[in-house]
Amino acid sequence: MPFLELDGIRIHFRLEGEGDNVVVLVNGLADDLDTWMLQVPDLVDHGYKVLTFDNRGVGQSDKPMGPYSTALMAADTKQLVDALSITNFHLVGVSMGGMIAQEYAIRHGSDLASLTLACTYAAPGRFCGRMFQFWQDLAPVMGLSAVMRDVLLWAFTPKFFAERDEDAEEFESSLRFITQPIPAYLSQLAAIQGHDTEEALSTIRTQTLVLAGEEDILIPVSLQRELHGRIPEARWATTPGGHACMWEYPAEFNQSLLSFLDGITLQNVAPS
Repeated sequence: MPFLELDGIRIHFRLEGEGDNVVVLVNGLADDLDTWMLQVPDLVDHGYKVLTFDNRGVGQSDKPMGPYSTALMAADTKQLVDALSITNFHLVGVSMGGMIAQEYAIRHGSDLASLTLACTYAAPGRFCGRMFQFWQDLAPVMGLSAVMRDVLLWAFTPKFFAERDEDAEEFESSLRFITQPIPAYLSQLAAIQGHDTEEALSTIRTQTLVLAGEEDILIPVSLQRELHGRIPEARWATTPGGHACMWEYPAEFNQSLLSFLDGITLQNVAPS
């Protein structure tokens, strides 16, 4: 697996596909680059080159002392794409990754062909703030595996647990082997607790899609609607499922994403 040393931090990344148009995917809280295992094949099959990477604090990337911020992790992303000479790319972020992507678009919008913000918010508000405080209190006492088992109940829909018991068991079993250190998790958690782009989103001029799971209760759809309303001319779309719609309904999530990306790509193709 390739690594890059960026301003004192080593970032683990993966670059797949042969297309001229690059999609950069940014992960959520406590998730490594395999977050996108159900998206990358479809993107590659549609002719895109895809960059995935482990944010600081997770996976095989370095885990320096925190706290972190979404602006700091956006700076990591900027250094990574610059080091790989990637320009005019499609930036896609989910949950915390969507917050990082907002910060990137605010600061470096000229780099982007498009922006997709999935299952994310501009600021946490009181509901999410209370939930994250609970996770912060719980993690040092019961461990990260216990926290993430609780997160599963917020991320997937009741229908998922009722009708896809084997899949639910597989997700829960995988959490027994989670390796992210508690300090690194708390540092990432601090980033989403402190994220607030409400006033700056109006400066974004990149073509943007805000994509929500219809039953998202972890980041309520109302917060995602507020995010959408703050970005000039942003598009809005939903897919079946909740916060984990990209895993629960990957075909529908991928279709919504690809419909947007393919439209942008076609616009950028010069007429023959």
